[in-house]
Amino acid sequence: MKIKFYSDPGHGWGAVKRKVLVELGILEKITPFSYQKGQTVYLEGDCDLATLTTTLALRGETIEYIHKYTDSRSSIRSYSNFTV
Repeated sequence: MKIKFYSDPGHGWGAVKRKVLVELGILEKITPFSYQKGQTVYLEGDCDLATLTTTLALRGETIEYIHKYTDSRSSIRSYSNFTV
């Protein structure tokens, strides 16, 4: 699975479609520390992204990260907090 990983000087987020979280059965495990915009969920880089990566690893799936960095405040911080 390819995951775009966005980061700014303070934090990082892995972007995945909401339907992926539903299909993996982990939607309810995602915290409000992640963000969402439309059907994309930006998983906070510590706990929530680890939930996804652990789930994928248990299924034998590999992850390829595509890194996107900004040296200013990421616009992701202005998105809505994640809700189920």
